[in-house]
Amino acid sequence: MQNIDSLQTELLYYAFYFGGSVVMLVLFAIIYMAITPYDEIALIRKGSGAAALSFGGTIIGFSLPLAASAIYNTGFLPFVIWSVVAMLVQIAGYFVMVKVIGNVPEHIRLNNMAVGGLLGISGLVLGIINAGILS
Repeated sequence: MQNIDSLQTELLYYAFYFGGSVVMLVLFAIIYMAITPYDEIALIRKGSGAAALSFGGTIIGFSLPLAASAIYNTGFLPFVIWSVVAMLVQIAGYFVMVKVIGNVPEHIRLNNMAVGGLLGISGLVLGIINAGILS
C-alpha cells in the first residue's frame, strides 16, 4: 500500500511542477510578445524565419532554467520564484540585445535571419547560464 501512496504523491508533484512550468512558459511567452514591438506569431505565420528563430530560441532558453528549477528546488514556491527570476533575466537580455544590435523591429520585420538567429541564440545562452546557476 505504501508504494501506491508514494506513486500518488509523486504523480501529484509531477502535476504541480508540469502545470506550473506550462503556466510559467505561457506567461513568459505572453510577456515577451507584449514587450517586443512586433507580432511574432503573425510574422511566423507569414513564414518569417527571423521571428521564429528569435522567439523559439528565447522560449527554449527560458525552458532550461524552468527544468533546472524543478530539478533542484525542493518546494514549489522556490521553483516559482526562481522561474520568475529567470524570466526577468531573459527579458533584460532581450533589451540588451536590442541596444547592441539596433533597429531590431525592422530587422525582424524584414526577416533578417542573422538578427533573428542572434536574438534566439542569446536567449538560449542566457537560459543555459541560468540553468547552470540554479544547479
